Amino acid sequence: MKLNNFVKQSSLNIAKEGNVTCLYCPELLPDFCKEMFTSAYWQERDAILGSAVGRGTAWFVKHPVTDMVLRHYYRGGLIGKLINDSYFFTGIMNTRAAKEFALLNQMQAMQLPAPTGVAVKVTRNGLWYQGDILIELIPGATDLVGLLTRTELPDELWLEIGRTIKLFHQKNIYHHDLNAHNIMVDSDNKVWLIDFDQGKLMPKAGPWQHNNMQRLLRSFNKEVKKLPVFHWHERHWQLLMQGYNC
Repeated sequence: MKLNNFVKQSSLNIAKEGNVTCLYCPELLPDFCKEMFTSAYWQERDAILGSAVGRGTAWFVKHPVTDMVLRHYYRGGLIGKLINDSYFFTGIMNTRAAKEFALLNQMQAMQLPAPTGVAVKVTRNGLWYQGDILIELIPGATDLVGLLTRTELPDELWLEIGRTIKLFHQKNIYHHDLNAHNIMVDSDNKVWLIDFDQGKLMPKAGPWQHNNMQRLLRSFNKEVKKLPVFHWHERHWQLLMQGYNC
């Protein structure tokens, strides 16, 4: 999709300044400025709610309209050690930031339990670019790993996790990194999926769905070995799959 068409269809605003291009939702960010993509902007306003460290640091920030997560795009694996956060530029809509933003927009239209994309920034430097994204923070939500380090989950919640993943697969949404960290449960026990970097809308069902589930199973087994307390057992996986297959 061309940039202008995406902006028009999604009711977004576009802001360009030099080598920086930003897309943002004016309803959620009426006071938008590109400095919002830096943690310093929020620190100066005493608006940092917290942070989480993964490949990089994700900042949770407070805003009058909606609280958000600020995330910078970093490479993983061996190449990430050589080229930390730069990617080859082939157009704004081909950047990882814009692709995730567009997918979040599509999932909102499908009424799937995924967070809302608020804004993205792409900074071009010659043949390369760097990307940042602001995503709506899910109120009262905790990731599955955090929950399972504290307590066992009821059987019905495991069934609901499976049913929720199936909702995405029925809409042909591929999650590139489906793992226990990217499944959230809010205070009403509603299940959400987050972090759709490199995710995509697939043309049809296929082996990718099975591969998604196997990746999730590996993540549970990994956390069991890594953490001193992790309330997960094979029976829980069977419940999850029961919900997925119903």
